[in-house]
Amino acid sequence: MKPIIFFKTILIAILFGGVLTMVSCKDELPGAMDTSDKFTVLKSIKIVNAGPNGNEVVIGTVNEDTKTVTFPRLDTLTDFSKLRFEAELSEGATLDQETYTVPFSEGESERTIVIKVINSPRYREYYVRIRLKVPVYGADFEKGTIYDFTNNAIGNPIYPAHTFTAMTRGSAFDGEHVLVVSRSTMGTHLLKVSDLKNYDTTPIPLNMTGVSMGTFPVNMGALVNGHIYVANLSGNTAASPMRVYHWTNPAEPPQMIVDLNVGTVANAGVRHGDHFSVSLDDSGNGYMFFGDNAGTKVLRLKVENYTTVSDPFVFNMPVSGAGSWTTYNRIGNSSEYIFTGHDAPVTLVTESGSVIFQMSRTAIPIRSSDARVIYFNGERYLIVTTAARTGSEATNFAVYDITKGASVSEALATLNSTPNVKPVFEHSLMGPVNTSPSSNTGWAIKKDSQGNDESLLLFSAASDAGFVFFEFPKKVLEDE
Repeated sequence: MKPIIFFKTILIAILFGGVLTMVSCKDELPGAMDTSDKFTVLKSIKIVNAGPNGNEVVIGTVNEDTKTVTFPRLDTLTDFSKLRFEAELSEGATLDQETYTVPFSEGESERTIVIKVINSPRYREYYVRIRLKVPVYGADFEKGTIYDFTNNAIGNPIYPAHTFTAMTRGSAFDGEHVLVVSRSTMGTHLLKVSDLKNYDTTPIPLNMTGVSMGTFPVNMGALVNGHIYVANLSGNTAASPMRVYHWTNPAEPPQMIVDLNVGTVANAGVRHGDHFSVSLDDSGNGYMFFGDNAGTKVLRLKVENYTTVSDPFVFNMPVSGAGSWTTYNRIGNSSEYIFTGHDAPVTLVTESGSVIFQMSRTAIPIRSSDARVIYFNGERYLIVTTAARTGSEATNFAVYDITKGASVSEALATLNSTPNVKPVFEHSLMGPVNTSPSSNTGWAIKKDSQGNDESLLLFSAASDAGFVFFEFPKKVLEDE
């Protein structure tokens, strides 16, 4: 099935045009006073005092069918308090004013005003669209492409590994591959993103030589800078240790980089590996985080050079009652992390669990999981995948614009205090009710030849729901 491409902009234009056609086609005909030579047609129009010096001429495009006029974007230093038009009109007709005021509010980049062509006793109204020449930032969420392998009927069929009840819980994404961690007969494997874009779901199996032990030998995974990580589900005993495996080549046997009897780590909690967070820099240094199943403790492991793991460290869960599927994702190269669980609000924390800012439980859906903060083309976003714990909840992917604010803390506070928050983009995975809802997110950024952000790739997956990824181009200033 072909990917789904948004046409929202076109639809809006059609609807907008249709509305204007209905409401703007005024040409008053006062009955007995009417004379056939009093026409009110706007043949052409231009602004003659645009620009910082008031001497630039900008020509407009007239659409007589919709009675609209569109101009190229204007310099922001134009004097919008007395915009002056010159127009070619029907013989004897005039514009209703010599100058027009276009009042832009802070943050606005577009206004529509009404001008009248008068040829007494007739007049005709035209809607004139005035736009500012301002930089645009971020991703264009109206022009993305969806590659859907979920329960959502608008895409491809759900990916087969997710049809084995609760046996495929871990997923990861890095823009090049999708990692599917599965205890099903399909096994743990990679899928090439370029293949998926061509509807090819040929798996790349991971060599599982030596992968064993634990409540389950595999459960969760991560992709970091071309490195593959898979963690088991630990029962916190010598017979069920915590294990993490590492690959750079899926065809070769993995390196076991963690083999830990968590029962020997004081106050570590119970059962680890229901979820798994890996936050490493470009040199492979950082941390792995495991929340325990009881939702009370976080076990942090130090990582150096991608494969050297040491220093088990335990701290209390930043939010009590967070649930069994908690995540701990670093924000860029900062010392701040986003913590979430399927029953915990989005919380900004340090690497050792200190709370910097905590959102309310009602600001965005409380089931929002695996939250991540992303910077792209001058804007900042929060992405989440919700967990469908009850029959009244769905598995949804959502993107929130958190650009406003000098820091992530300020941005989250702004989002938290905004009534009726709406995502800038959302998509349903149509997941079923799930008692083990290990929801996942991921992202990648494509760069152009100059190293600038070109497109944003986002990923969402959930147990029994499947996975989906999206590609959004950067916003481009369009003249028309």
